[in-house]
Amino acid sequence: MTAPEAGGLVSAYAVPEESDAEATLRPKRLADFIAQHRVREQLELLLHGAMRRGSPPDHILLSGSPGLGKTTLAMIVAAELGVGLRLTSGPAIERSGDLAAILTSLAHGDVLFIDEIHRMARPAEELLYSAMEDFRVDVVVGKGPGATAIPLDVEPFTLVGATTRAGLLTGPMRDRFGFVGHLDFYEPAELTVLLHRSARILGVETTPGGAKEIAGRSRGTPRIANRLLRRVRDFAEVRADGVVDIEVARAALRVYDVDDLGLDRLDRAVLVALVDSFGGGPVGLSTLAVAVGEQPDTVEEVCEPFLVRAGLLARTPRGRVATAGAWRHLGRKPPATVGNGPVAPDLFSAEP
Repeated sequence: MTAPEAGGLVSAYAVPEESDAEATLRPKRLADFIAQHRVREQLELLLHGAMRRGSPPDHILLSGSPGLGKTTLAMIVAAELGVGLRLTSGPAIERSGDLAAILTSLAHGDVLFIDEIHRMARPAEELLYSAMEDFRVDVVVGKGPGATAIPLDVEPFTLVGATTRAGLLTGPMRDRFGFVGHLDFYEPAELTVLLHRSARILGVETTPGGAKEIAGRSRGTPRIANRLLRRVRDFAEVRADGVVDIEVARAALRVYDVDDLGLDRLDRAVLVALVDSFGGGPVGLSTLAVAVGEQPDTVEEVCEPFLVRAGLLARTPRGRVATAGAWRHLGRKPPATVGNGPVAPDLFSAEP
């Protein structure tokens, strides 16, 4: 999903243009990684135990929503082990030969990071099974009856797989990971600590109130927090004295249409359409998408997860429903029976 499709300033999806900025702010060691205390402690034990034995650690699977630090943790694993890191993604591995070329180029103990591993092509996934278990791949040469499988040994390595949809992983793939860690959303206090660290790296003077204000609107996601900090920094340098305090943060985020809950223009448009146009729902996804002028997958994948988590929207068998919290957030008085009105017709699909 590209940046515009991903929803803009408060999207948790990576933006290619931000890669350099993100690389500057990424922690390099586990000790610098903020929050995710349980996963961090478990990884520390796994890595230190492997280093004492002098062998690569078990394969690692990291799951969680976008922007929580899965790629950062993969880089930290390689840095802690003192080995090379090879990065790729599931969609980029279209054929088993692509994966075989990557695996055979790894040095002893290297870390291979595959982002969105659940989107790998099935032939490549099946080739990965033997590589993960036996450090061997079978490369098929030729076609038809004359095809020959040539076994190739690969150096022992550690696979770090990342997924935002762990339920789409096949059972055989999931079973081959010796360690599975799930990354949770950050608390505002944790994001405040992270923002102070990022501000020091960026050379931005930030008050506790300013960092707290940005953290409260970051949807529990470090990537969004750092993005908002950079935009508030721009505002502070152009329209203020360069210091990010609470008033500057509020004024800047008002300019960028990010409200006190972290909702942006599209999020509010979805809620306004539900409440004002459809009486709170239920309403079908496609109808709702047409009402806000977006594609259904953008509404479903970008807006809805946070709106549901914030308790502003509910998915029901009959369609999407605005909760009482959504009515109150928009300054409306919720009706006595929220969301029990007639189903708005979906003109473009049978999906509720």
